[in-house]
Amino acid sequence: MVFHLRCLSISAVQETPSDDNFVTAPSRFDLRPSRSAPPTSLNVDYVRSGVPRLNGRSSNLRVFKLAELNEATKNFDQSTKLGEGGFGSVHLGIIKRLDPPFVETRVAVKRGKKGLKGQRQWQTEVDFLGLIEHQNLVKLIGYCYEEHGNESNWLLVYEYMPNGSLDYHLSGKSNKHLSWPMRLKIAQDAAIGLQYLHEGMGPGNEIIFRDFKPSNVLLDEDWNAKLSDFGLVREGPQDGRSHVSTSVVGTKGYAAPEYVQTGRLTVKIDVWSYGIFLKELITGQRAVVQKNSQVDPECMRWVCCYAGAGESEPKVDPRLENRYSARSMQKIYSIVDKCLVTDHRSRPTMSQVLEMVNEAIALQN
Repeated sequence: MVFHLRCLSISAVQETPSDDNFVTAPSRFDLRPSRSAPPTSLNVDYVRSGVPRLNGRSSNLRVFKLAELNEATKNFDQSTKLGEGGFGSVHLGIIKRLDPPFVETRVAVKRGKKGLKGQRQWQTEVDFLGLIEHQNLVKLIGYCYEEHGNESNWLLVYEYMPNGSLDYHLSGKSNKHLSWPMRLKIAQDAAIGLQYLHEGMGPGNEIIFRDFKPSNVLLDEDWNAKLSDFGLVREGPQDGRSHVSTSVVGTKGYAAPEYVQTGRLTVKIDVWSYGIFLKELITGQRAVVQKNSQVDPECMRWVCCYAGAGESEPKVDPRLENRYSARSMQKIYSIVDKCLVTDHRSRPTMSQVLEMVNEAIALQN
């Protein structure tokens, strides 16, 4: 099974959003970020039955005061810092629940960076996670927006995921060994999360994640995986359209070739990213891009997860110590091949991907 090196011009890919070309057609599931200060009602017009609504109706989101979150995080002291992302820094906080028995609980508090981009991501996350709950999506507990003088404070409060990101454990920094069955379970959880975004809101309501990667896969105390960081999510094409045209955002090394080259957005870009993610689970190596001076200085080459040019398949992470079913591993190889087909129309849906991952788990068991 050959994983070909692909050379793609991805100079347009950005680490932070610059998405101005929003869909102008009417949409039942409108995820366009507001350009102004956050309104009391948010942008989603329609959600499936049973999901809490904003816009003056029910909402499970808690509105926090800045003073509360300052106290919860020790004024965002360095000792409480969990990490840094595109949106801003993330800190561990302790808050009291509003319902009996009013116990203290740990949360993750994201503090947005200054500027319009941070506001857009904040608004998108509140719009989206204020309405959507799923066992494989990190839960948004509440938010805070306050202005003090010329300073705006954009904060998001999430459930705390004590085992951190998958990226951390694959990087070698963690002393926790991820066995092959654990990696398969993480692959299954992530596939369920993406399937829900693509198909769980009903026909015509596809949600495209746009920035799927191991650092956006978080692990709870039982090592269940949940998707996080929804600041770049977009609604899929509407009214029979084949794609949405946008500016290219996301992370280098994970963006699908057709999206990078044309800005055309479909759910199949997430399937491509999932294929890269599976290769990282196999190899334990991070997706990397680097200049290929022999071809074109503006051309970037995929170098992650390949055993090397001319070899038949990527090397398996030596930390697995050959403790896996060869048939299960081969099944995951085949899923990678299907997800990384250049023609996006030939890639499987996430339902089909999940079915194949389930087969790999059965082979391992």
